Amino acid sequence: MKKQKNPELSCIIITLNEEKYLPRLLNSLKKQTFKDFEVIVADANSKDKTRQVALKYGCKIAPGGKQSFARNSGAKIAKGKYLLFLDADGMIKNKDFLKLNLEEIKKSKAGVASTYVKPLSRKAIDKILYGIYNLWVKGIKKISPHGTGACILIKKSVFEKVNGFDEKVVFAEDHELLKRAKKHKFIILPVEIHTSTRRLEKEGRPKIILKFLYAGMYRMFYKEISRNLFSYDKTEK
Repeated sequence: MKKQKNPELSCIIITLNEEKYLPRLLNSLKKQTFKDFEVIVADANSKDKTRQVALKYGCKIAPGGKQSFARNSGAKIAKGKYLLFLDADGMIKNKDFLKLNLEEIKKSKAGVASTYVKPLSRKAIDKILYGIYNLWVKGIKKISPHGTGACILIKKSVFEKVNGFDEKVVFAEDHELLKRAKKHKFIILPVEIHTSTRRLEKEGRPKIILKFLYAGMYRMFYKEISRNLFSYDKTEK
């Protein structure tokens, strides 16, 4: 991937020891029909070859750390008019993903967007869980926009107006950003992202579901999560 001086899009990926998964995502970006983009890897001092992989693919490197800090760090050096936040263990299967989703956000004149998700898993339970999540996101989007941190597309000007990710928020920082940015118009993009199910495998599906339900109720009836309610460090991959 060639480094663009003034790209239309900046893809920002946060990493910590992702040498196993990062090439899959970077290869899927490399195959995109839309080419006017740069890739920034915000790395939290990986001990493996994550940085070497990123440099091999022509990515810029930014300081990493906790997810909100890392995403803000990547955004600071981004040159694109639009920012696309991705997770290192995700994958883009549609070669027109960037092209079609950028066209949609421009046509709708939205300032921020996310997309539906599909699992990188053949298990029926994962397809069911992801399907339920997508239905919930669709049903609640006009009341309280939700989207996955594995795919947030936002105008850089809007990102700067809302002061980026809140680094005090330690859980659901992606939803919190969308809540603040919704006044600039939020939409669901037409082409979905595929995400890893490794955390479901590691912690167990019932445990993860309970954590998300508890976190959702906490945010809905109390406040944003600025302290560790439970163990869920997304930088521990």
